[in-house]
Amino acid sequence: MAAITKRSGLLKIEAGHGGFGAEVTGLDLTRPLSDAVRTEIRSAWADYAVLSFRDQPLTLDQFEAFTLTIGPFGRDPFIQPMPGRPNVLELRREPDEKAVNFGAGWHSDWSFLETPPAATLLRSEVTPPVGGETCFADGRRAYDDLSPAMKARLAPMKAVHSAGRAYGVQGVFARETEKRTLKILVSDEADTQLSHPLVRTHPVTGRKALYISPVYTVGIEGLPEKEGQALLGSLFAHMIQPQYVYKHVWTQGAVLLWDNRCTMHLAKGGYDGHLRVMHRTTVAGEVPV
Repeated sequence: MAAITKRSGLLKIEAGHGGFGAEVTGLDLTRPLSDAVRTEIRSAWADYAVLSFRDQPLTLDQFEAFTLTIGPFGRDPFIQPMPGRPNVLELRREPDEKAVNFGAGWHSDWSFLETPPAATLLRSEVTPPVGGETCFADGRRAYDDLSPAMKARLAPMKAVHSAGRAYGVQGVFARETEKRTLKILVSDEADTQLSHPLVRTHPVTGRKALYISPVYTVGIEGLPEKEGQALLGSLFAHMIQPQYVYKHVWTQGAVLLWDNRCTMHLAKGGYDGHLRVMHRTTVAGEVPV
């Protein structure tokens, strides 16, 4: 983290390199938030894309309540939610699990939906002593640094998104042989394809960002497969250069809020032999433009 900024004296924000990722301090999320603070949080989320709130020992009720300060719950397909809590996923990995950690590929949550979630919130219930970092790539600055010629080329393009590689009947999870505590709901519905603008405009800030990911973006409309994959591959490599990546190191009781409309993320492993428990919610979004 680099610079400290204050917003109307309500929040203290320590921002990361290039204004991507920020830690918010001096706030107790276990208590009801004023309208002014809620507005500040939503504004900071739009500006910095990823917000971290440390030392927030939220109950599940409080976690759901905080989610609703950002917006209404989003839809989470292909994963079974917690019993009695249809809007909360428990991402639990037992110490003896050998399956690849969930979220191990670069992605933007549920980008294959017609209205993908605007936000994802993740809360650390049991934090292993090693590993488990979450990395984020900034699609805004990655787009900003493209050449004018490349921006012009990408402007009319639509990227094709699908959940098939992960959740389809022939997808990664369908072929798993190792046990997994997290209940994955494999379905042929995952093979459905949907197109969104390859360059997305943020509805709040107006900034443009690359809106693609290796897990869910399977092609580009109007381009032959080989040509489309080559272009996507070069853009993916561009997006995950170190200058565009923020790595979040988890601490016990931390809450993370990120913007799916302008980022993609990757969950790292490295905690085999240790229990890890996270709780996750999403906030409904809009049709990408």
